Amino acid sequence: MSAVSPIYARRKRANMLLVAAALAATTIAVAWLFVILYELLLNGLSALGPTLFTQMTPPPGSKGGLLNPIMGSILMTVIGTLIGAPVGIMAGTYLAEYGQHSRIAGVVRFINDILLSAPSIIVGLFVYDIMVLQMGHFSGWAGSVALAILVVPVVVRTTEDMLTLVPNGLREAATALGAPKWKVIVTVAYRAAMQGMLTGIMLAIARIAGETAPLLFTALNNQFWTTNLNAPMANLPVVIFQFAMSPYADWQSLAWGGALLITFTILILNITARIVATWSSFSR
Repeated sequence: MSAVSPIYARRKRANMLLVAAALAATTIAVAWLFVILYELLLNGLSALGPTLFTQMTPPPGSKGGLLNPIMGSILMTVIGTLIGAPVGIMAGTYLAEYGQHSRIAGVVRFINDILLSAPSIIVGLFVYDIMVLQMGHFSGWAGSVALAILVVPVVVRTTEDMLTLVPNGLREAATALGAPKWKVIVTVAYRAAMQGMLTGIMLAIARIAGETAPLLFTALNNQFWTTNLNAPMANLPVVIFQFAMSPYADWQSLAWGGALLITFTILILNITARIVATWSSFSR
C-alpha cells in the first residue's frame, strides 16, 4: 500500500480545521439564539394572561395589559402591508417580466438595494417630514406609511427572484396557447412563484412588526384605546421600548410579555404562510 501523499494529508488537516471552525461558529450562533429565547420565555411567560389582552396600558403601580398597543400594531401592520405589498409585487413583476435588462430596471434595482440596507430611522424621519409636519400631529396613517415603505424593498427583491426562477418553458407554453402576457404572468408565473412570494411578504411583515424607530417619529404612542388613524396610536414596539427603559417592575414585565407576543406572532405567521402555500401547490 502506497504511503499517503504529504499534500493530501496537509489538505485533509486543513479541511478538518475549517470544518471544526464552521461547526464551532454555528454552535456559538445557535447557543446565543437559545439564550435569547430562554430569557424571553423566562421573563415573558409570567406576563401572559387574560389581562394582557383585555386591559389597557396601566400607570405605574397598577395592573394592566397591552390591549391598545396590540390593536394599534395590528392596524398599522395590516395597512402598511396592504399598501406596500402590492407596490412591491408590481415593481418586482416589472423587473422580472418586462424590464429585465433595461436602464430603468437597473436604476430601480439600485434604489431598492439602498432601501433594503437603509436604517429604518431614516424612513421614520422622511415620513415625519412629509406627513407629520404637514399634518401638524402624529398619526396612525403616518406610521402605516412608514411601515409600507419598509415593506416595499423586501417584496420587490423576493418577487423578482421568485419570478426569475420560473422556467421560461411554462411561459412559452401558455403563450403558444394564445394567452396574452399579463394572463401568462398572473395565471402561470404567479402560481409557480406563489410560495416564494408569500415568504417574501411574511419576511416583510416580520421586519416591520418589531420596528420601533419609524413609529417613534410617526405614530408615537397613545395610552388610551383608539382606532382613529388620524391621531397618535399606541403600538407594541414603542410601548416595549418605553416600558423596558422604565424603572417600574410591572412595566418591565409587560415589556417582556409584549416581546414574547411579537416573537411568537411572527413565528405563527411564517408557519401558516408556508402551510397555505404548500397546500395551494398540492391542490393545483
